[in-house]
Amino acid sequence: MVQCSPTRFDASFAALSDATRRGVLEQLGRADASITDLAEKFHMTLTGMKKHVGVLEQAGLVTTEKVGRVRTCKLGLRRLEEEAAWIERYNRLWDARFDGLDKVIEELKQKEKVDGRRK
Repeated sequence: MVQCSPTRFDASFAALSDATRRGVLEQLGRADASITDLAEKFHMTLTGMKKHVGVLEQAGLVTTEKVGRVRTCKLGLRRLEEEAAWIERYNRLWDARFDGLDKVIEELKQKEKVDGRRK
């Protein structure tokens, strides 16, 4: 079973819960960008983008570096392996449940066919 600290999971999922922050991660996956560039791309204020980047930074998903007046953002070193493993565990659980449901439905269909022939 995958063990991860709840606060780290909370920070990761909170960061990923917002479409803008997911978009920022996608953008930074292509190339580093300044907060100004990100704010323009996502049509928001610098203050708003700084808050989004701060949430991503707290989760360890983004790092920033200030050179002069420009704060450049890039993907952080932290990967989402533990979160992906947690999600995969539930994915397997649901797959097993749906497979079981498919089996019950197939049995009911077979029973219906047999009962239909008897009439």
